Amino acid sequence: MNEKELYALWCEKATDDPDLQTELNSISGDDEAIKDRFYRDLEFGTGGLRGVIGAGAYRMNVYTVRRATQGLADYVNEAFKEPSVAISYDSRIKSDVFAKEAASVLAANGIKVYIYTELMPTPMLSYAVRAHNCNAGIMITASHNPAKYNGYKVYGSDGCQLTLGAAEIVLKNINNVPMFGGAKTVDYEKAVADGMINYISQTVIDNYLDEVLKQGIHTDLVKSSGLKVVYTPLNGTGNKPVRAILKKIGIEDVTVVPEQEYPDGTFKTCPFPNPEIKEALALGLKLCETVKPDLLLATDPDADRVGIAVPSDNGYELFTGNEVGAMLLEYICSERTKLGTMPADPVAVKTIVSTDIAAKICAEYNVKLIEVLTGFKFIGEQIGFLEDKGQEDRYVFGFEESYGYLAGSYVRDKDAVVASMLICEMAAFYRTKGISLIQARENMYKKYGVYVHTQSSFVCEGASGMEKMKEIMSGLRTNTPKEIGGLKVTNFADYQASTSVDIATGDKTMLTLPKSDVLTFKLTDGASVIIRPSGTEPKIKAYYTTTGASHDEAAALEKVISADFAKILGF
Repeated sequence: MNEKELYALWCEKATDDPDLQTELNSISGDDEAIKDRFYRDLEFGTGGLRGVIGAGAYRMNVYTVRRATQGLADYVNEAFKEPSVAISYDSRIKSDVFAKEAASVLAANGIKVYIYTELMPTPMLSYAVRAHNCNAGIMITASHNPAKYNGYKVYGSDGCQLTLGAAEIVLKNINNVPMFGGAKTVDYEKAVADGMINYISQTVIDNYLDEVLKQGIHTDLVKSSGLKVVYTPLNGTGNKPVRAILKKIGIEDVTVVPEQEYPDGTFKTCPFPNPEIKEALALGLKLCETVKPDLLLATDPDADRVGIAVPSDNGYELFTGNEVGAMLLEYICSERTKLGTMPADPVAVKTIVSTDIAAKICAEYNVKLIEVLTGFKFIGEQIGFLEDKGQEDRYVFGFEESYGYLAGSYVRDKDAVVASMLICEMAAFYRTKGISLIQARENMYKKYGVYVHTQSSFVCEGASGMEKMKEIMSGLRTNTPKEIGGLKVTNFADYQASTSVDIATGDKTMLTLPKSDVLTFKLTDGASVIIRPSGTEPKIKAYYTTTGASHDEAAALEKVISADFAKILGF
């Protein structure tokens, strides 16, 4: 069927949600709008679905959610006896609707469902999967995307995002499910009454918070530290669990940004609810001018990422995900070593695009550092490998540059709740020593060297955007730049081809990580550039690393490299 035929079919069949009919009627005769909604199906990638909310095969709606869930149900029923699935959802538009639709499809397929009674963070979905011994999990979220997006993330029985092999099976199943009438459904309330859909108890929530609390190192010092915090959940799921865990460790002086305290999927005060972006923290930073806290804390809508700002000579300064990750790694390794609580043969994990200072920190404390592909599921996978050997206690910390952190093995995804607790504990601990977080960061750089890491995102929306991303990656492979920003490329690695090439000698080595559409360029002076298409958004991401004798020197070099690389890409 072509786009217009699919549009006509949806006008006839998509009657379960009045919002869809309103939208379909509004685009009648608009060929470009019709094409954008029907030129392809919303792709089920390794993480699940993510897209704009609305009508059409290339949108997030009750029909695409039902179809995906039927594909998952077929996989679960085939792979497991008496299967069960856990479900959670965030504050986004229609998240609760999509969660109930998924539960109804699973129940109709004879699969027992465990669902939270209210919105909960992504890490608490991971925990629920493990707590209830479920075979899979579903999290309805689009993480930190703008309000027009929603998504559908799928987890395996280990509480980690679905493996590549399982995702391929689910995708194959989905492709065999007709959009209309292909998914089995049952009335939600009837399924609850019949015991097929069960609400997750407060005990599970309490147990999760207890596990988070166990990751503390100096929680006994926090209450007397006098730490003052401003917190914003950015209208998402973090409000209750983050405030609960801060209270448990003795932080009473917490001021919540009032406009961003309660769930609101429209994100009126932060169009991009991403703690990586300064604009998202604008209201929090403004409140800091009055409250004057030691720390501004911000979690994204599904509370798996956290960003911070701290007092400096120029107001409040935002720390990057690399800086926070490195500082937490240093704090955990240093203090656990002093206390004698470090496990034998400790392990830390980071993604390949995250800061190289981690290698120096791990060498200092005799910690084995494992590098994995971008995506926290690969960090969770490493914890699983340790668990298989009965050695999960060896894992001490994992992080990625995009503001995701995890201490402990109780969940298998990044967790802003434990990260918020540890960041506040770290700040409180240093405060008792008369050290600010700014000073702690400078101490780290004096010890290990100055690293500057930045990221650029090049948006490529729509059908033409997908083609442009493919052309860019193909062009870099066939015409590899010899210089970037005046620095020579010394090594070129292609994770799709699993090869790394020494430019000077031409020698090739094989890469052992799974194949992925990622390219890395190592440059002289310890600099590097990494590029990859986003797996969840219509954009290409470039990651830059520079080093120098000072922050200003490294930052100046980064500006030159990033500007030149943008030209190479054609932006």
